[in-house]
Amino acid sequence: MSTDSAKKRKTKVIRSDGGAVEKEPRKTRGDGDQESKSYSEEVEVDTRDPAKDYDLYKKTCEDLQRLMAEIHELKSKGGKDASAEIDERRIQSCIHFMTLKKLNRLAHIRLKKGRDQTHEAKQKVDALHLQLQNLLYEVMHLQKEITKCLEFKSKHEEIDLVNVDEFYKEAPLDISKPTFTLNDPHQQTLSRLDWELEQRKRLAEKYKESLANKEKIMKDIEIKKEYLSSLQPRLNNIMQASLPVQEYLSMPFDQAHKQYEIARHLPPPLYVLYVQANAYGQACDKNLTVAIDGDVEEAKALARPPEDSQDDESDSDAEEEQTTTKRRRPTLGLQLDDKRREMLKRHPLSVFLDLKYKDGSVLHLYFFYLMNLNIMTVKTKVTTATEMSIAISAGDLLSPASLLSCLYPGDHGKKTPNPANQYQFDKVGILTFSDYIGELGHPYVWVQKLGGLHFPKDQPHKFVVADNSLSASHMETTIKLLRVRLQSRLALQKQFASLEHSIVPISSECQHLFPVKIISRLIKWNAVSYEDYVALPFTKHIIEADVAQETDLFFSALIERGTAKLHVAIVLNPGYSTIPPVFSVCLNWKGEKSSRNDDNLKAIEGEVNVCFKELLGPKPGHQLLTNQIQRLCMCLDVYLETETHDNSVEGPKEFPREKMCLRLVRGPNRIKPFKYNHPQGFFTHR
Repeated sequence: MSTDSAKKRKTKVIRSDGGAVEKEPRKTRGDGDQESKSYSEEVEVDTRDPAKDYDLYKKTCEDLQRLMAEIHELKSKGGKDASAEIDERRIQSCIHFMTLKKLNRLAHIRLKKGRDQTHEAKQKVDALHLQLQNLLYEVMHLQKEITKCLEFKSKHEEIDLVNVDEFYKEAPLDISKPTFTLNDPHQQTLSRLDWELEQRKRLAEKYKESLANKEKIMKDIEIKKEYLSSLQPRLNNIMQASLPVQEYLSMPFDQAHKQYEIARHLPPPLYVLYVQANAYGQACDKNLTVAIDGDVEEAKALARPPEDSQDDESDSDAEEEQTTTKRRRPTLGLQLDDKRREMLKRHPLSVFLDLKYKDGSVLHLYFFYLMNLNIMTVKTKVTTATEMSIAISAGDLLSPASLLSCLYPGDHGKKTPNPANQYQFDKVGILTFSDYIGELGHPYVWVQKLGGLHFPKDQPHKFVVADNSLSASHMETTIKLLRVRLQSRLALQKQFASLEHSIVPISSECQHLFPVKIISRLIKWNAVSYEDYVALPFTKHIIEADVAQETDLFFSALIERGTAKLHVAIVLNPGYSTIPPVFSVCLNWKGEKSSRNDDNLKAIEGEVNVCFKELLGPKPGHQLLTNQIQRLCMCLDVYLETETHDNSVEGPKEFPREKMCLRLVRGPNRIKPFKYNHPQGFFTHR
């Protein structure tokens, strides 16, 4: 009974994660005594040695094992006295069990105390760790605040303050306070900020005054705008009423005003050309007319920025078309054609010049600007006052391809003068610009200079700015050259018409250059190609001297007297008559002779090629070609008449001597006298 009650009263130990927690038993009537025992055991734990309790535990276990073995042995023997011994040993075993229970309770109490002590120590460590973390956080926060303070930038650093010298010079003493601020940078900065504030207050007042003045001026401007807007219709009415007066006085102010308005939309090179040509025409050449032609609206559209987007309806229509129709992708060839057309696109506006001559002829010049290539081109057209007789050999004289060729030496107008264009052509597959000259015009160098464009060859630039001074420096010379060129071509056309009819026209001013009677006559005159000219055997020395170029004009003539035939090949430079024609001759008489094997024929070539200045006639020397041909006829007469007669041949001489010569031949080369002396009428040697 006592053991059962003891079992009921003993405390229960409940294990949890935090350690063993002892659960108090329910109190009964004898709870007071038991509670005092439990408290005594807890006190006893502090006085007892755990090692000794461990030794007692081992000794008790050994004794208990021994007693159990003895009880087992006595039961196995089964004697009558054995039951008493078994009871005695059982009692001893129960005592040992009681000892083990006590030791168990003491162990549990020690365990509980150890856990409690461990938990308390852990709580202290956690509290200290928390304090450490708090301190570290405070340190980090303080460090951030320190860094923030060190990196702090005040608003006054962004203000551009006046320098210190100006501050002490301009600021009043009550703000600058030099006695306090010179040695204290902080006070100095504060004083400078005060001075800055004072200045800004003054400027704010001035700003308000300026705004008031601005509003007043704006009101005045609005009043004047209203006046001017009402004045414009009146001026238009006045200009409309003055049109008959302008036409009568040949002073078209209204038309000029419209042209100036259109000129605002010209690209810079064409604008420079228009301004300079117009100025030159007004100052120096009244027969020069300048005007602008083209689509003005398209030019305005080019100046406007492209629109970003279209309407929603157009977008939806485009989407429907893409979904409902299948579009073929353009081939590479079509893409290149589009790129070429875009590359060679001209500006919608152009400038045209009309050069009027005294005889009523007009030279029309149409100037265009290629926007992507940044060059100018020109096309030409000639209008004559009267219908001229068209000569077959004069077909290329007034053609646009040759009329202005070599206006300046070497300027053929077949290549673009902008070196950067070649790189642009390579991108779109254009081999040479000459394939597009018929459509776009000739890009002569003088055309670029009239537009103020200059392209340095050593440093190619894609875009060159138009220069007014460059255009002004070349305008007068170029206009004069254009006038001389058309006059010479018109004179040549008239001369060719006569030459094709075997007539060598000689003006009255040039009659003294030749004798009255010249028997040799021009039989044939026609134009030949460069290839045909090169194929002639008696022109090799001209080709080798690089005198004849493909851009020149080539002609052949036949002069005849009796059985003698003089074949003539002529090279006519586009710059005629500034550059004289070059003649080469071949005589078919008693064999074939030329300047290579006959010194007299070489002398005849010298008479027309070297001594051409004697044959220029009156300025500007348009009679040079016909005078040279007439001199060839004269020299052929002298050559044939001074030739020695073969006495073995019976009958009269084929070419009787009709020219008076002081000496028939001279020198070892037996040169004949080809120089005609007027008015004596005889021939001498040079």
